[in-house]
Formats: sequence, C-alpha cells, structure tokens
Amino acid sequence: MKALKDFTIQFVGLKEGEHQFDYNIDSTFFKNFEYDEFNEVDVNIDLKLIKKSTLLELYFDASGFVNVNCDLTNEPYNQEIEDEFKLVVKFGAEYNDDNEDILIIPHGEYEINVAQYIYELIVLAVPAKRVHPGIEDGTLKSEILSKLEELSPKEVNEDKASEEIDPRWNNLKKLLTDK
Repeated sequence: MKALKDFTIQFVGLKEGEHQFDYNIDSTFFKNFEYDEFNEVDVNIDLKLIKKSTLLELYFDASGFVNVNCDLTNEPYNQEIEDEFKLVVKFGAEYNDDNEDILIIPHGEYEINVAQYIYELIVLAVPAKRVHPGIEDGTLKSEILSKLEELSPKEVNEDKASEEIDPRWNNLKKLLTDK
C-alpha cells in the first residue's frame, strides 16, 4: 500500500478555497487492489478540493478508457470511461464511512487518502455487460460470433409448420370453432 501514498492529500496546510489535483491512473494502480479485470488502463482523474472552515468537498471527474474483454466474444476492446463523484468530508468524534457521499473523520486528522474512491469510481463506471462495439454495428468478425450464429435457433416457416400438423389435431380444432 506504499504505492498509494501519492493519493494522500494533506489538507491541514491548505488555505481555504479551491485546490486542484490531477492523477493519471494506469494498470499498476489496480495491482495494489489485486484487481485484474482490466487489460490496460488509461484514466485521468481531475480532483477539485474545496476547503471550508468546517468541511471539505471533493469533486472527482474521471475520463479515459479501460481495455476489457467482451463478455460475448472475449475480444479485447477499449471501453470509454466518463464519470464523476462528489464526496463531502466532515469532522466528527470518530471515523465513519457508512454513507457513500459523506465521510466523517476524527477532529485530529490532517490528511485523507483518495485512492479507494478513485478505484471505486473507475470500476463502477464500467458497464456490467461489456459488449464490443463491433458486435453492435456488425463490423466485428470472429470465430466465436460465427459459431454463435451457426448454433442459434432458426426461424420456422409458418406455412411449412402448418402442413406438418397431424390431421387429428385439425379435428380437435374444429371443436373449438363449432359452437
């Protein structure tokens, strides 16, 4: 966790007002969290910290991409990431992070580590179902897609289906229509 020291902000020495922090997140960041769902990561985090006399406001803005494997074809592709998050840091008697938007830290604290919030912001920005854009527009050609197409159920011709019905069923259908 020593590598995450860069994400610690010492707010005690900052003047009241707005402060800007920029982070470039790559694959090594996620190794610290033992998260290996991403092949490659290139996300920029713009963090705006507004220090007030009784609280801190943190505005996270993430933009970039993560390279993930498609859930259907397992083909890697770049998934665009655009997300934002607001966190309010208040001071209280003891540490409390039960509310996802409000963090309460003890009065004597002088720094805050934002690595966990950046990690969650990026992971939650990725869609639950990852589909390669080439599948949606039909440009992706792969063995898996052709095999799925081959094994998919075929539409049954309705005229042919009605011809193959046993004639005894037709007699039963007459009972429904004859009243």
